[in-house]
Order: sequence, then structure tokens, then C-alpha cells
Amino acid sequence: MKKILLPFLALILALGCASTLEEPKFVLVWEENFEGNEIDWSIWSKIPRGPSDWNNYMSDYDSLYAVKNGNLILRGINNHTQKSDSAKFLTGGVYTKNKKVFGLGRVEVRAKLGSAKGYWPAFWMLPEKANWPLGGEIDIMEHLNYDNVAYQTLHSNYTFNLKIKEPKPGSVAAINKDDYNIYAVEKYQDSICFFVNGKKTLTYPRIAAEAEKEQFPFCDEPYYLLLDSQLGGNWVGKVDPATLPVEMHIDWVKFYELR
Repeated sequence: MKKILLPFLALILALGCASTLEEPKFVLVWEENFEGNEIDWSIWSKIPRGPSDWNNYMSDYDSLYAVKNGNLILRGINNHTQKSDSAKFLTGGVYTKNKKVFGLGRVEVRAKLGSAKGYWPAFWMLPEKANWPLGGEIDIMEHLNYDNVAYQTLHSNYTFNLKIKEPKPGSVAAINKDDYNIYAVEKYQDSICFFVNGKKTLTYPRIAAEAEKEQFPFCDEPYYLLLDSQLGGNWVGKVDPATLPVEMHIDWVKFYELR
């Protein structure tokens, strides 16, 4: 299969991320600037706790959430106050599930992430209905501990269960961990592209093969957006309580529709 795919991949990468030789047209159709003093609950919901690494400390505790100076602030803390909650740590996260979804186009997030031992903030997207990993997952940004890099990755049945890593499904990009950076993803019918601070970091093409549906489920249905603080887990490692609290400041989120 590799010999057949290589010429096709070369053609796609030469064309960039657009479906044709013409430049794609993006139109700004939605932006969230976090103005005022409260989260807009008509768009966002607090992410509930779950059994996975990424959500096992999620909480609706109000002190984990704030809107201040045009930023959404999401915190990770030691749990000293919520006596009815046995969790060692508490984290805040919001998503647009069942409220707002995104199709073809460009999603951008400008944020200052914060750092701590065992801290794992992320901006990512999931399909509204399809089960994981069949429906895919788009990780716009993941950051670990005090790293000077961010991770951008695509997951699907093709990469997770079939364990096929060609085309390359992820990239690592340098960031200024102590300042704001802009993380973006562009979704087309034939490719997914990632960016950090306006620089393209990865093009992931849709391949013409029998496994195509497994490999590129990202356009089968619209995706919702998750913004969350996370603590601990197999990937990021153990949390050092002495490095908490930690907080992430999200300046804005924008969606440009592809037309």
C-alpha cells in the first residue's frame, strides 16, 4: 500500500491544505471574546467528571472558572475546600457540546497556558454523536508540565486500533509557554492542517484507500470544542501538589467558515 500512496500524498502536500489550486476563502462567522464578567452559558457548559485520565478531576466548583479582563480563566487546584468531593485535585473545563458545532473551516484559540508538574491543558474537538475513536478526535493543542512545545494530533480508528501512523497524524511545535500563543486547525474535505502562531505545523491528507473511512472520519459530522485544564494521567505523569494552583487564560476563540 505504501508504494501506491506515496505519489498521492506528494500531490496533496504540494497543493497545501486547499481542495483546489485556488486559495480557500475563510469567513469569520463566530467569535468568543469573553467580555463581561460571566461565561456565556448559552454557548458553553462545564465539562462533567468522567473515568478517563483527562476528566477524572473535572468539577463544577465555581472557583475553577472566571471571566476577567477579556479572558476565560480555567484553574487546577488542590482540593482543600470541597469536603463532599473525595477527589485529590479539581480542574475546570468547558465545552460547546449540544450547543455549538463546527464544520469545514478554521478554529483558532489564543491563550496563555500556565505550567505545573502534572498539568495537561488542552484544546480539542470531538464529534457530537460518533463513538471514540470511530468518529475521530482533533487535538488542537496539548501541553505537558513546563514544556516549551505543544502537541497537535489526530486520532481515529485508523491510528488507534489499526495503529497505522502513515500519513503522520501529529506534530510538535515550539511555543512561548509564558506568553499567549495562537493555536489553530483548518478542516477541509481532503485534509486537516495545524498551525501555531500562523506557522503551519502539519498537513494530514485524506488517502485514497480501502481504509479511507477509518482514516479520515473528520468530516462525517460536525465537531464540538473542548477547552480544559487537566491534571495527572499516564502521559503527563504525577501531579506535584506544591506547584498548584495553576491557571490557563484564554483570550479568544474564533471560527472561520470555509466557503
